[in-house]
Amino acid sequence: MTLTSIRRAAAGPPRPVRRTIASPAATVLAGLALVAVSLVAVGIGPVLVDPTTTLRIVLAHALPGDRVADWSAVDDQIVWTFRLPRVLLAALVGASLALVGVVLQAIVRNPLADPYVLGASSGAALGAVSALVLGAAVPGLLVTSAAFGGAALAGVVVYVLASRGGRIESLRLVLAGVALSYLMSAITGWITTTAEHGKLPGLLFFLLGSISSAGWSSLPLPLACLVVGLGWTLARHRHLDAALTGDETAASLGVDMTRLRVESLVLTALMTGAVVAVAGGIGFVGMVVPHVCRLLVGARHRVLVPLAVLVGALLVVLVDTIARTAASPREIPLGVVTALVGAPFFLWLLRRRPVGGTA
Repeated sequence: MTLTSIRRAAAGPPRPVRRTIASPAATVLAGLALVAVSLVAVGIGPVLVDPTTTLRIVLAHALPGDRVADWSAVDDQIVWTFRLPRVLLAALVGASLALVGVVLQAIVRNPLADPYVLGASSGAALGAVSALVLGAAVPGLLVTSAAFGGAALAGVVVYVLASRGGRIESLRLVLAGVALSYLMSAITGWITTTAEHGKLPGLLFFLLGSISSAGWSSLPLPLACLVVGLGWTLARHRHLDAALTGDETAASLGVDMTRLRVESLVLTALMTGAVVAVAGGIGFVGMVVPHVCRLLVGARHRVLVPLAVLVGALLVVLVDTIARTAASPREIPLGVVTALVGAPFFLWLLRRRPVGGTA
């Protein structure tokens, strides 16, 4: 069948006409908004730096050539050393979570699917918390490796539990993921409550999400995983479109759903492990952002994925700015702010739309 047939099948039964905006316009606007908000966010803090100065500092470091610095050394250090890596990490985390949400919701055809529902976040958190409590000679490397390992372990267990007769069923995948998520969360809670008293605040802050320790060394891992994820998703966008029609229809279109789900589980486990390793647990981004973007441009993944990545990045940059400034000099965990923003939106979404589809 043709791509047009796949798109028509993915649209499902006729629904009331919903006005959407042109996908190029939405993507360009989201990209411009992300750049503008990022420049403003870098300048916000106990020491304010205006966006023009921020841009000049960034360009002076990023582009070759000598420039006359008409800003102070303190502003330079604040922007380039401390705030810019944090804003960039927030953008990478948001983009990764949004992409994971798009992929998972497509392969299981369930709007509730996100890294938490399928156990990847809980597995990564369990691995990272175990590493933090046990300690190691190279703490940062151990936490990262443990988060990857926990997410990968969760993916393997969910795959084994969801397999039946050589096939992975969507319902079994979701049920296995939810059960495993509860189990791993319980083990994480037990480790946290029995840890040394001095480690408890840091563990709780990590579990609720934080990028307060962001630096340039924090960026390569999530950036590499995001690039791989984007490449795979854009290469498989037609298969993901077909997956929305159901297993039988997708199979008739030549899509191997079992292989697609295995690849998706591996990819999302790696991306989730990278996010949890650098930012802890951050909920609702992977669940809410895909819905917002589908309302804007529809469910075709070729146009949905770029927009979702940009909107996810924009959302977490905004959330992190609120988290570090709303109760200054204290910081609010990222997961608290995303829940305060995401939960009301999702409840509104449940009231407005049926739960039986992803669009």
